Amino acid sequence: METKIWSVDKNNEVEHSYPQLQEAARLLRENEVVAFPTETVYGLGANARSDEAVAKIFQAKGRPSDNPLIVHIANRNQLEELVKDIPNLVDKLINHFWPGPLTLVLRKKDHILSEKVTAELSTVAVRMPDHPIALAIIEASGLPIAAPSANTSGKPSPTLASHVIADLDGKIAGVVDGGPTGVGLESTVLDCTEEIPVILRPGGVTREELEEICGQVHIDKALVQENEAPRSPGMKYTHYAPKAPLTVVKGSLGFIQELVSIQQEQGKRVGILTTIEHEAEYSADVIVACGSVDKLETVASQLYDTLRKFDEAAVDIIYSEAFPDKGIGQAIMNRLLKAAGQQVIIEE
Repeated sequence: METKIWSVDKNNEVEHSYPQLQEAARLLRENEVVAFPTETVYGLGANARSDEAVAKIFQAKGRPSDNPLIVHIANRNQLEELVKDIPNLVDKLINHFWPGPLTLVLRKKDHILSEKVTAELSTVAVRMPDHPIALAIIEASGLPIAAPSANTSGKPSPTLASHVIADLDGKIAGVVDGGPTGVGLESTVLDCTEEIPVILRPGGVTREELEEICGQVHIDKALVQENEAPRSPGMKYTHYAPKAPLTVVKGSLGFIQELVSIQQEQGKRVGILTTIEHEAEYSADVIVACGSVDKLETVASQLYDTLRKFDEAAVDIIYSEAFPDKGIGQAIMNRLLKAAGQQVIIEE
């Protein structure tokens, strides 16, 4: 299959009359798979009503089919078509955070979506992306669009069109190149089917921000207990991993350097994931500064691209500094630990 690539400048007025977006929307209506940018990562979109279309997502990604997908919409009417009811609290969340990096899990209406989207659950995860290109494509298609991250399953999520092409060229119908994404981490997933909302996946909207609207917000046990099965799309299997083994280190810079030196003495090529504040403090084969520890949103936006850089550098092992586990840092640490397969070294 030839993968078409369309370049669209999100900073210009995005009109539905753009031939590129119209062609992408047409392919979605024909049950093909098209990747497009959102404010979080690039999504791999398909008609959420079609078993045929959704199956192509799983095939392209190599993703297990028992892993539910998030449905992307462009307006409130689409949400009402998909879910049974919209509680008052959900209305408040929508008014405050949509469009934006917040996915809401709600009770689904029957016989509207492909069962492959929801993994035959009674709920559906829905969000409205805050990106003009994504919204224009969804609007032009006239469809709810199932769209997990546009990468090979298990690899770091794509924040550039080049990441998508590296993973999926020849496997999907097209890629809309809208430049780099913004947030850089996937959306927060919030289960709104219980009396007190539950964060199933931390992301671009923080717990603190949610609590300003909701009051109390719980955290899914799977995020803090290894023996609990996660309930969120995109969290059931190992994700975000670079090719080389990654270990998160909770310790001093000197302790991390000692670990690096031990590996180098064994002939290993070692990479360090750090920040601009600490970059000059290390000696290693590959040192990549991933944003600023004083501005964790910069770490979030660069994290996946940084992990892919280690693949390009062909390192044998990677050590990453740990980050403060609050605000957007909670999502950063969640993704790092998933990428590391929960491998952590703690300095005594």
